[in-house]
Amino acid sequence: MKTAVVLFNLGGPDSPEAVRPFLNNLFNDPAILRVPSLVRRFLAWLIAKRRAGEAAEIYAQLGGASPILSETTAQAEALEGVLRERGDYRVFIAMRYWHPMSEATARKVAAYAPDKVCLVPLYPQYSTTTTGSSLTAWNAAAAEAGISADTTAVCCYPTNRGFVAAQADIVADAVDRCRSASGGQEPRILFSAHGLPQKIVDSGDPYQWQVETTTRAVAAEAGLAEGSWIVCYQSRVGPLQWIGPETKAEIERAGSEGHSLVIVPIAFVSEHSETLVELDIEYRHVAKEAGVPVYERAATVRTHPAFINGLAELVVASRKAGTGLRSSQGQRQCLDSMICCALIE
Repeated sequence: MKTAVVLFNLGGPDSPEAVRPFLNNLFNDPAILRVPSLVRRFLAWLIAKRRAGEAAEIYAQLGGASPILSETTAQAEALEGVLRERGDYRVFIAMRYWHPMSEATARKVAAYAPDKVCLVPLYPQYSTTTTGSSLTAWNAAAAEAGISADTTAVCCYPTNRGFVAAQADIVADAVDRCRSASGGQEPRILFSAHGLPQKIVDSGDPYQWQVETTTRAVAAEAGLAEGSWIVCYQSRVGPLQWIGPETKAEIERAGSEGHSLVIVPIAFVSEHSETLVELDIEYRHVAKEAGVPVYERAATVRTHPAFINGLAELVVASRKAGTGLRSSQGQRQCLDSMICCALIE
């Protein structure tokens, strides 16, 4: 059975000239700006214009472009290498806001003529703003490309054993480095995830609940003591109330209390501007100013063998399943009040 695996990710500008159109694509997404389409298009244009300069400065620190495509390509190649030992698989990449986007990828998948399509987000925790948006874009693109193969989508895998094992391994190493650098002091661990406006979570989005579920699983796997870790949220923008606590505030609090820190990007599986600039540069400066003795940042899981093997298990299980949406456990994981698994019985 020929199986096409499509990895979803956010995407990022590949040149300074791409920054503004990337931002325009981001803010023109109805899952991001939840206003009427005419208003959204105008606001997206305005926000992109206003933020392009600041964003360009951020990407300039990364050589003028986001590394997310190269990071995702490495993951796709690693995953395909594992899957080819188990059958006829080919892995494709579909970015949400910059190339290669769903339309181009869907045409490549159609040319491949698979018997089965498995959609796998590189967002372990489901949100309507990430996985939900990517699925909507893919479904439209697949229909336009004439893809008729049975399709199964993985909605989430917050406690996938491979993902948890990989992250726990990386966290344990970072904690050891921090202990060594601080003369044996036990650090405080901040599990930092990208934030969301509170109103999106209040509407039933399961992202915060799933982030906290992942964190508990990783903390247990890494053997972290109760009370030694906190879940917090970064990248807040705009005037809306966002979920908290805020990562920056927790860094400042740790400094005031004399704690060394290990920062763990718990919702990112590859390196990009939120890790390489926000966590490594901006928040490191915040930590220094706040008096944090040692600031250590854990890497993302990237191509950690346990993570790639965990993704492969998801794909193999998805190929055996029917069509539609399924979690990593094949059944609903979220609370009944949440909307993530509306299509899962």
